[in-house]
This record gives sequence, structure tokens and C-alpha cells, in this order.
Amino acid sequence: MKSWPKIDGALADNVDANWLREPALRRRLREETAKLPGAGMQISAHQGQQIGLLARAIGARRAVEVGTFTGYSSLCIAEALPNDGKLWCCDVSTEWTKVARRYWKEAGLDGRIELTIASARDTLDGLLAQGLAGQLDLSFIDADKESYDAYYERCLKLARRGGLILIDNVLWGGSIADPADVDADTQAIRALNAKLKSDERVDLVLFAVGDGMTGALKR
Repeated sequence: MKSWPKIDGALADNVDANWLREPALRRRLREETAKLPGAGMQISAHQGQQIGLLARAIGARRAVEVGTFTGYSSLCIAEALPNDGKLWCCDVSTEWTKVARRYWKEAGLDGRIELTIASARDTLDGLLAQGLAGQLDLSFIDADKESYDAYYERCLKLARRGGLILIDNVLWGGSIADPADVDADTQAIRALNAKLKSDERVDLVLFAVGDGMTGALKR
């Protein structure tokens, strides 16, 4: 049973015209990032909109992001949080996150965001050590693929019951379906996808947006 539409050309233009809502500040960030090396790491505007809606739908107050880059997804999440909400961001690049900090400040959201430049594993372990296990509403994972499983397990510990874990790039440009592709990143994503299929700790869905995004809801 196949249920995945192909959206490109005139249909993609129609989708943009009828569904996309992108504030001017976010659009400026996306356009600035598009000119930078590594621009392909930025999520799409539609994906950011979807993440923000999901955050609102579950009433997210506390969230964590693994992989911040120039800050587009963190803006989408932080905007969806209440005034007393908190987003912990994990990244290893001072250069890229310098752009993110600039836009967070302009949006008036820098007070909701705590960025740590360090290994995401260490940062997540630090949150667990602070007693935040079972306290977080939302996690978004979009960083080095070989560590995806480690990030998932830590985010699952941090998640409350009914908390949502979003994992980006789970289709990996179609490479996961190519047996000849034995690249380490591909194999890591493929293994996590297979693990999640039978993981009874979560309810599971695939959002066919961007490069594929898994949604895992903690039971």
C-alpha cells in the first residue's frame, strides 16, 4: 500500500501558496543560511512550521534540540513555547550558532533558550543529572547521524509520558532503501529506523516532510 504523494513543480507552488506561513524574520534567516557553506543542513520552512504546530499541539513547555546550526528550528520551537518555557540547545559550533544567537535576540526569544557548546551526549547527560528525566515535552534530533541512537535513548529518558521526540533525515535522500549504500551514516539511520519499528516504549509515525521526520510519542 503506497500513500506518499510526489509534491513538486506547480503542485509545490500551490502548497506554498496555500499552506506555508513563514514570518519575515524566519525567512531572512533561511535566506541568509542558504548562502552559507553547509546550507543543506537547514530544515525547510514547511518542516519548521510543522514542528512549531506539533509543539503547540502537545502544549510543550520544556524542549531540547540536538543540533542547532544557524537556528531555524530552534526559532520555530521557541516561538511555540509559553513565556516561561525553556529550550535547551546542543551544538558543537560557535560559528554557526553565532547566527542563531543573533536571530534569537532579534525575535525576543533569547531568554527562553539555553545553548551549550559541547558534545550533545554530555549536555543531555547533564540534563538528566539535573533531575530532568521524565520532564521534557519535546525533543528534536538533527545532528551527527552515527550518534542518533545515543541521542534517542537520552531524549527518551528525558521525555515525559506523552512527550514527543522528532528525528530528522530518517529517509536520508533515499539511501536507506539502497542495500549497496553501506556508509556509516546511512547504516546508523537504517538501524535506528528498524529499532523504532519494534520499540514498544513509543507510538510511531513518519512525517513525509523535508528528508523525512520520525515522530515517536512516549507511552
